Amino acid sequence: MARQLTRFDPFSEIEALGRQLLDSGNWIPGGQGRMPTTDVYTAEGDTALVIEAHLPNVDEQDISVEMDKGVLVIRGEHREREEDSKKRYVMRESSTTLYRSIALPENAQEDAITADFRNGVLTVRVPFAEPAAPKRISIGSGSTKNGSGSTKKK
Repeated sequence: MARQLTRFDPFSEIEALGRQLLDSGNWIPGGQGRMPTTDVYTAEGDTALVIEAHLPNVDEQDISVEMDKGVLVIRGEHREREEDSKKRYVMRESSTTLYRSIALPENAQEDAITADFRNGVLTVRVPFAEPAAPKRISIGSGSTKNGSGSTKKK
């Protein structure tokens, strides 16, 4: 009967726990909430960035879109409250916080950003500024008064 030898890795269980925690989508650094499904793409001939955040069961008044140092921050919260006099508890509440931050490119026009919320999807449109036209720089001849390009000592 042949045995198979396996190398013992003392950190494998810790790594597996970390992967399970991060891959579940239930934890975001800073404890800010779950990450909503988000589509980010360019539109209109690459003149704008479009962000579509899927926020099911979230009311429009529970959504905020903010700019913070070149980063677009989307937050949403879904709250449920149930009261039932037949059960021993007076009320049952639950809350889910959704959080997503997206670093915007340098050419994003922050003052022209628009947001629209329909059927559980928040659509944020970030227009890009027109790129600056190349500037032509004239080149001097480099000549001095005597025309030889060097100066004479007197």
